[in-house]
Amino acid sequence: MSLRQYEYALAVAAEGSVTAAAEVLRVAQPSVSQQIRGLERELGVELFARTPSGLVPTAVGRAFLREAEVAVSASRRARATARAGADDLVGELVVAVQMGFGTRQLPGALNALRRRFPRLEVTVFEEPSSAELERLCRRGVLDLALMAACERTPADAHHLGDEEFVVVLGAGHRQLAADRVELRELDGEPWVRFDRDSALDGVLLHVLRDNGLTPTTAARVSQSATAVRWAAHGLGATLVPASAVPHGYEHLVRPVFPVVSQPVIAVVRSGSGPAGTALLEFLRQETWSESDSESDFGSYSPVS
Repeated sequence: MSLRQYEYALAVAAEGSVTAAAEVLRVAQPSVSQQIRGLERELGVELFARTPSGLVPTAVGRAFLREAEVAVSASRRARATARAGADDLVGELVVAVQMGFGTRQLPGALNALRRRFPRLEVTVFEEPSSAELERLCRRGVLDLALMAACERTPADAHHLGDEEFVVVLGAGHRQLAADRVELRELDGEPWVRFDRDSALDGVLLHVLRDNGLTPTTAARVSQSATAVRWAAHGLGATLVPASAVPHGYEHLVRPVFPVVSQPVIAVVRSGSGPAGTALLEFLRQETWSESDSESDFGSYSPVS
């Protein structure tokens, strides 16, 4: 087996067909077919099932592809380290961002990183659930994770600042007349919530219960921007980091009382190399809502 076969199999899984994978890989279609057939023969299993909608990984194929992704990512990092010069870093940097945290700050930091290392490719997993973030961390896929602090945050985590949370209300809502919304005034309000294992839903549930409120769930979404848009249309209130509010909805946003904020930390994989270290430094230079100082925390598990 070869890394080329792994890359071809991952491309077929991502694109759903040999033809589309060949276009992405910029190779001839027969070459991809031959490599996949050779891989299946060597493994003695069928990696893909043919369906009306295209090629779909089998159960065995999905298990194989998870490990193939780890191997390919490790190979890319190894190549990047070998080729890296002071100003010519190449390869891939993999970043995961928990829901809503650093929405305003991350683009600026990535832009600065790309200016320093123009040949570097950055892959960002946006808004993974806590379980998904933990899985990615265990597999060693991530170079840097941007997340909320929690009880079992890594000891070497870097405190970037704090995200203040705001409530988003529908147009014409009575509480928009206030400069700051007292949470108890939202008693009986329906809420646009988030995936059950997400950091944001954990924050929302904790805040409401601390203020004696029992949430009535109007809907659940997986994206903070979607929650803001649905709240703006009157489906229910939602609570998100201030930096996660899309442009054009600021007039429907109010800070809350008592103030709700979460420390935002960056966890850099040991051995991530100069790219991970540089991105951390650029994130530190971004403006956060409160403290810009670094602090230490206890051992790791994502917020749930």
